[in-house]
Amino acid sequence: MENFIIKDENALYFEVGYSCDNALFIAFDKYGFFITDGRYKTEAEESIKHDKYKVEILISRDLIRTARTILKKHENSTLVYNPQEFSVFAFEKLKNNLKINFLPKPNFHQQKRILKTPQEIELLHHSQKLNFQAFAKFADFLSKKGEEREELYLHFKAQGFLTHKGSFDLSFNPIVGINQNAAKPHALPSSLKLQKGDLLLFDAGLKYQRYCSDMTRTGSFGKNGLNFKKQQKFKDAKLQKIYDVVRKAQEYAIAKVKPGMLASEADALARNVIEKAGFGEYFVHSLGHGIGLDIHELPVISPRSKTILEEGMVFSIEPGIYIPNHYGVRIEDLVVLEKSGARVLGI
Repeated sequence: MENFIIKDENALYFEVGYSCDNALFIAFDKYGFFITDGRYKTEAEESIKHDKYKVEILISRDLIRTARTILKKHENSTLVYNPQEFSVFAFEKLKNNLKINFLPKPNFHQQKRILKTPQEIELLHHSQKLNFQAFAKFADFLSKKGEEREELYLHFKAQGFLTHKGSFDLSFNPIVGINQNAAKPHALPSSLKLQKGDLLLFDAGLKYQRYCSDMTRTGSFGKNGLNFKKQQKFKDAKLQKIYDVVRKAQEYAIAKVKPGMLASEADALARNVIEKAGFGEYFVHSLGHGIGLDIHELPVISPRSKTILEEGMVFSIEPGIYIPNHYGVRIEDLVVLEKSGARVLGI
């Protein structure tokens, strides 16, 4: 078992069942030190779990100084850390004159969480199920009251449906894009107004017991309003072709991805469909990303990723085609990889 130091909130939560915005956790074998300040003393004492480690809670006004005191008692040990978590200033202060072998491992904690337990998979499934419900309520609102509303207002209203009126946090800032704004994969809401015949792209998620959901649908706003079903009809023939290509690519990738496949091969399943249809240059991002306590976790499903996919991995499959100044189409689901292939979560 590796000794390590972490400060990322989701990593903290994974290890001891509690996190706050000013804490360090140091693990040596089965013993852990949770260092925080006085503001979080009561919550830490009430919430921290001791099932993985025997945890000592230390209250300090200077977390780095207290960490150094602990590390001095473990000199000549190796301590793994994520260099992406610590500023240069903080890390230099931490390690100064200590006889500790600090071993940098970028994203080591996400790697530790890359295979989800059955309990985690169930939490992710339920989170996505709640997300499906939010999408349905948002679609109903759009159909009844969305016409002539600006993206900015629709973005605001969507958050209420996603949080289920404040019961849950958001996984990320949702994306609401109409027509040409949907051609920006991470579009910010604008003053564009939703009108009959428009395309609307909606990418959103919520957190259930800290576990994230994530889904994207692209819909056509017609005389009967809008729904987020995968079967969509657009008046623009080229747009219809693009939508059908994205849907085909997404469904093909879900059907064909298997354990033992390289992540780059999974990406190619969808990318080849889009390239053969003549839209390869307009698929400008990776096929997907892992998801869990973080909205973006491992594995990365990209053309360059050499990760071997395994049972228990949970990730998005979200191909897209984006025609600048016209429209963008993306369809996204979350899947868990099982022995027989991918199972879509939330349905």
